[in-house]
Amino acid sequence: MSDKPVGEMSFEEAMAALEAIVGQLESGDVELEKSITLYERGAALKKRCEEKLKEAEEKVAAITLDEQGNPTGTTPVEGM
Repeated sequence: MSDKPVGEMSFEEAMAALEAIVGQLESGDVELEKSITLYERGAALKKRCEEKLKEAEEKVAAITLDEQGNPTGTTPVEGM
């Protein structure tokens, strides 16, 4: 398991770490205390993934299109 702080992880890093945790927990070979620690980190990783997805959705939603549906620029997310 990576010791990298969750808040510094990219979406891909957080997703890979979350998948590894799920695999460990599903195996049933983890002691109770470690299971709790893994679960807590997994919850933080899930939250990080959700945050990064929301950021990406906001960026996509901010793309403006012309009459033909071609991208013409972006609208600031704050204005949405």
